[in-house]
Amino acid sequence: MDTPEHIPAPTHELSTSGVGPWVGEWPEGAEFDPELLRDGDTRNVIDRYRYWRMDAIVADLDARRHGFHVAIENWQHDMNIGSIVRSANAFGAATVHIVGRKRWNKRGAMVTDRYQHVLHHETVADLGVWAAENNIPVLAIDNVPGCVPIETFVWPEKCLMLFGQEGPGLSPEALALATNVIEITQFGSTRSINASAAAAVTMHSWVLQHAFVD
Repeated sequence: MDTPEHIPAPTHELSTSGVGPWVGEWPEGAEFDPELLRDGDTRNVIDRYRYWRMDAIVADLDARRHGFHVAIENWQHDMNIGSIVRSANAFGAATVHIVGRKRWNKRGAMVTDRYQHVLHHETVADLGVWAAENNIPVLAIDNVPGCVPIETFVWPEKCLMLFGQEGPGLSPEALALATNVIEITQFGSTRSINASAAAAVTMHSWVLQHAFVD
C-alpha cells in the first residue's frame, strides 16, 4: 500500500550503534565536529546528525520543535520520566517539565536529555503560572470520570500535556489546573497503562493531527 503524500516514507537509518571515522575528504560546515569525523560517531542519532556537534544538533532541533509541551509530576522519583523524555525527543516536543522533585532517574532517557529542553517547577501551581504566562493550555491525561476520549479530542497546536505518577495518577491540584482531561481508551482488563506508554500514545495523537498539515 502506498504511503499518503502528506506522510513521509519510513526512514531506514544506517545504524543505531554508530559509524566509524569519515572516509575521504571531510565535509565543510560549522555543524561538523572534527573529533567525530576523525574518530567516528558512536552516538545513537539519526543519520542527519552523524558527525554533528551537540550544540548544532540542539540548534537544528530548536528550529523544528513542535508546539506541544510535556509535564509529569515527580513526587515519588517516578522511573518513567527518563522514558518520557526519550519519547518527547522522538516526537519533537518543545520542552519537558518536571514538577516536584528536581532529581529524576535519567537512565531511561538514553542521553536524549542532552538534546531535549527540560524545565523544573517546584509545585503544580508554579507550572500553572508558567503556562498562563506563556498562554499555553494545560491538558491532563488521566482516566477519571468525565474524561474526553483521546480518539475524539482535537488537540490545540500549542498545549501542555500533563501526566501523573505511575499508580496514583495526577494529583487533585494538577487535575484542577487542566482545562480538559483526556483519557486513552483501553480495551483490556487493566485499569491503567504505563505512564511512559501513555505519554508516547498522547504525543503521537498530537502528531497525527498537526505534524503533517501543510
